Amino acid sequence: MKLRILYHGNCFDGVSSAAIFTKFYRAHVDAAATVGYTPTMHRAGNAFDREQFDGDDNAIVDFKYCPDEGLTWWFDHHQSAFLSESDEQHFLADTGGKKFLDTTSKSCAEFIARIAKEKFDWEDSSLTELIEWAHIIDGALFESPAQCVELRSSALKLMQVIEGEKDPAFVEKIITMLTEMPLDAIVASAAIQSKLAPIMDQHWKTAAVIKERSTAKRGVVSFDLTGTQIEGYNKFIPYYYHPDVTYVVS
Repeated sequence: MKLRILYHGNCFDGVSSAAIFTKFYRAHVDAAATVGYTPTMHRAGNAFDREQFDGDDNAIVDFKYCPDEGLTWWFDHHQSAFLSESDEQHFLADTGGKKFLDTTSKSCAEFIARIAKEKFDWEDSSLTELIEWAHIIDGALFESPAQCVELRSSALKLMQVIEGEKDPAFVEKIITMLTEMPLDAIVASAAIQSKLAPIMDQHWKTAAVIKERSTAKRGVVSFDLTGTQIEGYNKFIPYYYHPDVTYVVS
């Protein structure tokens, strides 16, 4: 069988969800399934194209519901899971037992793992670390700004690669690695290191610029990046250098 998984693109939770569902599907449905992956992004109107559902089974993980007859499996945890009331009613009328929503779950990855265990008696202990980090990252449950800026953990390093990667084929490779290897081994691989090194270099260069240009006053840190060619930055950097502030203006 061919399984098509549509996942939230450039998102650690979306990629993790795709990996977890892949392992579940191969264990519970078809061990020899050929799996294809399609990243999905938020856009106005319908988030999907009919031709994307080209598998014998089609799954959406960590993204909006689609009332298409080709959709077999669905897992999401977002409040914005439905584009319209009719989409929600379509979901509520479904009796197939393969479409699930829990807006209280911090991550879709942990939600898939929970449903797989509770309803299909499937659990994989090798995914425990990945599930824990998806919970932390997507729930923004970090210990401190330092944890997010220093990026010491393999999960946070991999998050940087996933969020910045423009080649879906490379992200597909990451998903496959997540089904086969622990996070430390993935990040230590040559493929990830080649992507990570320039990302980390730019990260610390950006941090240095923000440190130099930022000033804090009455609970607000402000800085101007005009002329620096910096297009984006880790939102925790200002709090890393000014831990007592509440707001950032840049």
